[in-house]
Amino acid sequence: MTFHSLAAFWLILPLVLILAWVLWKKRTKTPTLQFGSVELLKSVSPSLRSRLMHLPMLLKGVALIFAIIALARPQTTNTKIRKNVEGIDIVICLDVSDSMLIEDMKPLNRLEAAKETIKKFIEARTSDRIGLVVFAGESFTLVPPTLDYQLILQRVGEITSASSAKIKDGTALGVSMANAAGRLKDSQAKSRVMIFMTDGENNSGTIDPETGLEIAKGYGIKVYSIGIGKDGPTRIPVYTRDIFGQKIKTYQPFESAVNDDLLGRMASETGGKYYRATNEGALQKVFNDIDNLEKTKIDVNKFTSYTEEFPPYLVMALITYLVAILLGRSWLRRVP
Repeated sequence: MTFHSLAAFWLILPLVLILAWVLWKKRTKTPTLQFGSVELLKSVSPSLRSRLMHLPMLLKGVALIFAIIALARPQTTNTKIRKNVEGIDIVICLDVSDSMLIEDMKPLNRLEAAKETIKKFIEARTSDRIGLVVFAGESFTLVPPTLDYQLILQRVGEITSASSAKIKDGTALGVSMANAAGRLKDSQAKSRVMIFMTDGENNSGTIDPETGLEIAKGYGIKVYSIGIGKDGPTRIPVYTRDIFGQKIKTYQPFESAVNDDLLGRMASETGGKYYRATNEGALQKVFNDIDNLEKTKIDVNKFTSYTEEFPPYLVMALITYLVAILLGRSWLRRVP
């Protein structure tokens, strides 16, 4: 409960002072009858009526307090909040070519670092539809844009490299971009975003990257492109099995290269941003930056209704005052 006019409570102070002064005056008033000795009167116990002689005055004081509370206008509030959420549709496009197995990022390699970062990004979203596309030499949609975050997290955990998934290896940038754009083309969201992650150059696919970029631009999709890993000579793990069926890991030389020019144009021509992530810490910072740039818009409208609660206090003040007058003119009436 709240009070609309708290200043009304200041009226209680003069009321208390007046009541105290009246009671003090009555105690110090000279008696009408004087006796030479009051010892005999002291032995007589006061009656109930005499004990309650000041009750009418006290009741009037209580009535005035009720009236002051009513004057302060007690109110109960009922607040309703309406949220208008303007979500974002996001498709994460992840390179799963075998080069993503290069072990230059924690916890294990580029692919596992990307998966862990993607999971944290998804867990931080609340009202955005998120889809997942993977690609190597060809492209597949794992999850179309959805609000079922548990499903997305589950599928992210199941992602493996091209060789493990037995799909064509390579880096089909144009095909994957067109696939991700196709998942966003029918989106009704005002903001449509593609997060494109790769560690290589286009070397496969039936759609060239320029065509894929034009498709994304045509649908008004903003692209955040991320080049993963360091350029230069490195080693890529290769798994084989011995005569006993045991898995053996060996390494072979590999020249890692990211097409910075293409990824930069993918971002700049669509209103996005290009990042280069050479370690797991930088990759996490990239997703934190994207998370801050692509915030879900939430408009909060707050409506508060007030219900006046003063009538009961006004009624109590009236009843108490009438009772005080009735007692003062009947049973507790005082005569000179």
